[in-house]
Amino acid sequence: MAKLVAARAIGRPIVKQSLAAHGAILIAATAADAMALANSIAPEHLVVDSERLLRGPIRAGAVFVGPFSAQAAGDYATGSNHVLPTAGAARFRGGLSAADFVRVMAVQRLTRAGLAELAPSIVELATAEGLHAHAESIAIRVRKSRA
Repeated sequence: MAKLVAARAIGRPIVKQSLAAHGAILIAATAADAMALANSIAPEHLVVDSERLLRGPIRAGAVFVGPFSAQAAGDYATGSNHVLPTAGAARFRGGLSAADFVRVMAVQRLTRAGLAELAPSIVELATAEGLHAHAESIAIRVRKSRA
């Protein structure tokens, strides 16, 4: 698939330091191999040459497509931000967004008839899980509603 090539530090001292501590240069035989490798690493930033490379699942914090889609544009102007998953966290998490600051909760309301209709399924599932108090909490409500 891909082979690890000794990373030659190029450019400024910060690049040398980063590559020495965290970097590698990987060479893949095919674009499919490169995408599989990228997905296994789940990088913070992924730069690809063309849209066709995005046909499969992608695990990256931010993806930049084409020669003009520079990472810096994403950091400062085109929508993503600097708060992206690092160290492979993109396998399960995208970048920080305004949605992360929204408190989400479920509000549920059942009518007497609605609970009576759902009760057999709820009681059966709770009993199967061994949560007998859950099952009983439903049975009690249904019995009281009939009285």
